[in-house]
Amino acid sequence: MSPAASPATNPATNPAGPQAARYAALTALFETAGFPTVEPAILQPSSLFLDLIGEDIRGRMYLTSDAAGEELCLRPDYTIPVCRAHLDGPGATTPARYSYCGPVFRQRREGAGEFMQAGVECFGRPDEAEADAHVLALALESLATLGVNDATIQIGDEALFRAVLDGLDLAPVWRRRLGELFGERDRLDAAIAAMTGGVPEGAMPAPALMRALDGVDPATAQQAVAELLRLSGLRPIAGRSAADIAGRLLEQAALATHDSGTDRAAELLSAFLSIRGRPREAVTALEAFATRSGLDLAAALAGFTARLDALEAAGVDVGNLEFSADFGRRLDYYTGFVFEIHSASRKAAGQIVGGGRYDRLLALLGAETHIPATGFSIWLDRI
Repeated sequence: MSPAASPATNPATNPAGPQAARYAALTALFETAGFPTVEPAILQPSSLFLDLIGEDIRGRMYLTSDAAGEELCLRPDYTIPVCRAHLDGPGATTPARYSYCGPVFRQRREGAGEFMQAGVECFGRPDEAEADAHVLALALESLATLGVNDATIQIGDEALFRAVLDGLDLAPVWRRRLGELFGERDRLDAAIAAMTGGVPEGAMPAPALMRALDGVDPATAQQAVAELLRLSGLRPIAGRSAADIAGRLLEQAALATHDSGTDRAAELLSAFLSIRGRPREAVTALEAFATRSGLDLAAALAGFTARLDALEAAGVDVGNLEFSADFGRRLDYYTGFVFEIHSASRKAAGQIVGGGRYDRLLALLGAETHIPATGFSIWLDRI
């Protein structure tokens, strides 16, 4: 790292005066709310982030390696290191709460590569609606402690989107593809257009081999690909087997196929994703959508409504929240409620808080039992 980014010289991560007092007050707030401070190691295995977030984050990480050759990185956020520390500790299967306030490291076009992040993580709490409400209420109280009193709050619920997907007559490959794209509206819209036979700009026509394999069972497709490789003398690249290649071709063929089922699914998905507004009004719109479409959204809507009730019980004015059916996190481990907070007077700064429910993350990191999880992070350098 450059000297400007070192912990000893960077004022962003070594605050003084009023800023230090605000950070101390924030830490005290977390502790009082039952979230003791934790400080996971700054050096982390880079594979944790690459596997869970994707290769796209590699260009934003500060990378190094140890004497054994393992690739390491300076932590680009706190959530994954806190989860890892929890699973490595003695109470990995018990409910636990943690908070943090310290430096994270990301290469950015603007701003220092080392900056402060604070937040909380809540593991193992079974009353999920109340836990989500507690976390959002604490996020708003945290912002008030930092002097931000003009918060605008957007919320979404991936569980609702998954319930819609589950009710549609779609091939598993389409469900998986659409689920992966939730939270990226432009790419999701392009995929929905492809469901009706539309070809995204710049896309190539389906290769002949892909079309020939459409509808073929996996074993036969694998034999055909293996025979083609043998006859042509070609070798698979990147260590891919004939089974890998056949599976990919079958997947692409399925994605290139459209019929009345995919046409109807595209229509319903577009209608669902357009629902937005104040949460209580959105519930009415979602119920009407479920009735028109014939989709069973009862369980997901019950969870959504229970969360609104819990938010009101926690002192959050749900009339000040904005729901968008298409709002989600691009990370695969988010599973339900998500939220994002901006400052009305600092819109150009982007989100200052992001959080939500990520029940898949601890399992992806090796938890032996299901551990529900929710939390938030504050981008302190944006305040």
